Amino acid sequence: MIEKIKVLELVNQALEGTDKFLVNLKITPDNRIYIDIDGDNGITIDDCIAVSRAVESQLDREVEDFALDVSSAGADQPLKLVRQYRKNVGREVEVVCVDGERVDGTLAEVGEESFAVVTPASKRQPSQRVELRYSDVKSTRVAIKF
Repeated sequence: MIEKIKVLELVNQALEGTDKFLVNLKITPDNRIYIDIDGDNGITIDDCIAVSRAVESQLDREVEDFALDVSSAGADQPLKLVRQYRKNVGREVEVVCVDGERVDGTLAEVGEESFAVVTPASKRQPSQRVELRYSDVKSTRVAIKF
């Protein structure tokens, strides 16, 4: 099986000096490598191709066969890193807490331990600023508006 630490080093080398960063790396027992990347200013297909080529060029299929999939962290995926939260400040988010509570609103502020969401005002209550600790959050997704 291909070692995760080796692939991690290759991805980090490929992203070094850019505004891109690794969100997720998964290697299955049958050597399927899944790499999700993101960037402070978004990701293009060319970014994914560059990472794929950088990783693939350092692995030898003759020694150990593998499948490689490099993609951007999808809009439908939950935020996983503080850096992803930071790049989405000002956007609408849907937060589900571990206790089942749901908070919808605008991502207002991001810290190392917590973040703040400002809920919209309604006829029944004014807008509220809700502070949430990452440890209390099950998932946070950017709201997709059409």
